[in-house]
Amino acid sequence: MAIDYQSLAVRGVRALSPYQPGKPIEELARELGLNPAEIIKLASNENPLGPSEKALSAAQAALAELCLYPDGNGFNLKQALSKRLGVGMDQITLGNGSNDVLEVITRCFADADSEVVFSQYAFAVYPLVTQAISATGISVPAREWGHDLEAMAAAVTDRTRLVFVANPNNPTGTVHKADAVEAFLKKIPEDVLVVLDEAYCEYLTGDDYPDGVELLSRFPNLIVCRTFSKAWGLAALRVGYSISSPAIADVLNRVRQPFNVDTVALAAATAVLDDDAYLQRSREVNTAGLRQLEQAFDAMGLSFIPSAGNFIAVEVGENAMGVYQTLLAHGVIVRPIAGYGMPRHLRVSVGLPEENERFIEALAKALTASGLSD
Repeated sequence: MAIDYQSLAVRGVRALSPYQPGKPIEELARELGLNPAEIIKLASNENPLGPSEKALSAAQAALAELCLYPDGNGFNLKQALSKRLGVGMDQITLGNGSNDVLEVITRCFADADSEVVFSQYAFAVYPLVTQAISATGISVPAREWGHDLEAMAAAVTDRTRLVFVANPNNPTGTVHKADAVEAFLKKIPEDVLVVLDEAYCEYLTGDDYPDGVELLSRFPNLIVCRTFSKAWGLAALRVGYSISSPAIADVLNRVRQPFNVDTVALAAATAVLDDDAYLQRSREVNTAGLRQLEQAFDAMGLSFIPSAGNFIAVEVGENAMGVYQTLLAHGVIVRPIAGYGMPRHLRVSVGLPEENERFIEALAKALTASGLSD
């Protein structure tokens, strides 16, 4: 008798669907017979500038050590982060991308008897890691596509162990100001951990936005997660980290895999932290790109969600998947977000000016083909 091995998986995992990343360029080229060099990918919120030269040089030098295990403690990167952020090295937990850190946090502090609170239209990893450990996910209805922080605070019960807050949020790009985040944190009991996911925080400018690291001294139940995959341009190397109290970091580092960040990634991330010119250029290109896309959407009469990230969600109607497929045929990859409960929207990463223009032209053709534009 054949064994149903899927039935042997733990309860939470049996009901999971795999996370669906943005379509790779090579996959689209194979499927449609397109030239990979002529395809543009605006689907995964990657940095269109390419990597920093400092990061490339450091990565190249690190290749000579491929036969050796990486530094399991990530000393040099932690030291660089400690200096830049003004925190202790014992407050930092490194991860294979911030996704890795999010999963470690969930496994450390929640179980099948726990509740985990997150927002509707928030990052898909929050419900995935919650379900994987058979915890109960509490999805709080969004307000104007963003987190309803008051409702999220009200959703906390005696069973709540974690609350995930993405600021800015993916995939909607919404963001809360500093006063709103601080008011929310004051409402959360000290024995409930708040995970402030700041994957896109480097794109924020101005004193009215919160700095999660600055909040740590006043809210010991706070964990701040950040990444090198976005503004720092190192998505392929998978480097993320959290900052928390030393006590929380000690717990996280008990579960974190000892070699979860490789040698090349550690070297590149350490080097790029010293490249403020690259970070500033990333911000400038992103700000101009968002303006370019918003103006095009306005001209087409399309509704969009104002974004504080390096992407924007635009409403293209009931045939969003048809528009997406037509864009693929034109060699333009964006991200359908029906899986986030937004079937009428597409999420578009900000590219270089010429890439944005290529998308805009292809979108106009796709809308015409769908009967949504003259």
